[in-house]
Order: sequence, then structure tokens, then C-alpha cells
Amino acid sequence: MARKLDRILVIDVEATCWSGAPPEGQESEVIEIGLCTLDVASGERLEKRSLLVKPERSKISEFCTQLTSLTPKQIHKEGISFHKACTLLETEYLSKKRVWASYGDYDRTLFLRQCAACGVDYPFSGAHINVKSLYGIMQALPYEIGMTRAMELCGLEIEGRHHRGVDDAWNIAALLSRLILQRSGEPLEL
Repeated sequence: MARKLDRILVIDVEATCWSGAPPEGQESEVIEIGLCTLDVASGERLEKRSLLVKPERSKISEFCTQLTSLTPKQIHKEGISFHKACTLLETEYLSKKRVWASYGDYDRTLFLRQCAACGVDYPFSGAHINVKSLYGIMQALPYEIGMTRAMELCGLEIEGRHHRGVDDAWNIAALLSRLILQRSGEPLEL
């Protein structure tokens, strides 16, 4: 299958979480898929969207709500199944045909694990850009740094709420755009 390289699908996932270890019988699972389509030629962020996903094997803790602002009531009312969210990524965003990106490897591995647990086809192509590693390499850093620090070093403002998938995907796309459009090949001034 020929890969479409005109746009990159930037993804940020929020998952059920707790202040400590998960309660017995529960595990982290997707509750929000934030996405932003990035036009490769112009570096323009074209769209941002939040897909809320109903967890099946865990509950949204008070800690999770404080971190993400997502409430159990909101997810129950507006959420869709994980299977439906994956199908939507494939049909509306051509996720199996496009390069996709996330900040770090957590999102990719969570999708792999949850797809296996739910018997759902993995919705993405094998072409994944780890923006966290890419940023560190392109800036000749000795180690990877967090998204907010990377944005700060690039002179980019965080838009929206950190730890909301839709806003984090939008911000990661801005950072990736900056890296793609960097002309000189020289590290940005830190």
C-alpha cells in the first residue's frame, strides 16, 4: 500500500490513571484520542479533534479527572467505543495510509496493547514519528525532554490545557511543524 505523505496525523492519547498503582482488576486504557492533521508542505495545522472513548476495563478516577479535566459523566455521555474510534481513524483520517506522530512512545504502545486486549485491528500504519526523540536528535540534546520544555525552548506557547489529548496533539503538531520547516539544519537557539 502506497503511503500518503501530504499530511501527518498527530495523536495524543489520554488514559485512565491513578495517583498510585491501578486498583485491582483495572488497567490504563484510552479515554481520549486527541488528533491534529498537519500539512507537510506548509507546516499548517489543519484540524484538531477530540475523540472521547468509553473505558471498558477501568473507571475514571478523581486523580484522572483532575489531571485531564475529563469526567466519568462526560465520557459516558459523549464517548464512543474503542473499536468505533479506531474505525473512525481509519475511515475519516486514513490512519493506515499516513505517517503518524506522537510525543514519545507511550501512545503507540498503549494502542498496541489495547488493540490486542480488545481484539481490534491496529488503526495506524507502521510509519510512526516519535517527536520526543526527533526533537532531541535534531537539537543535539544528550537526552529526551518533555513536551512543555521543548515548546518553551522553541519559543512556542502552550495552547489549551496540558493533559487534554486534543490540546496536546495541537501543540505537538506545532512543534513537529517547526522541526519539519527548520531550513538551516542548525539547532535552534536554546
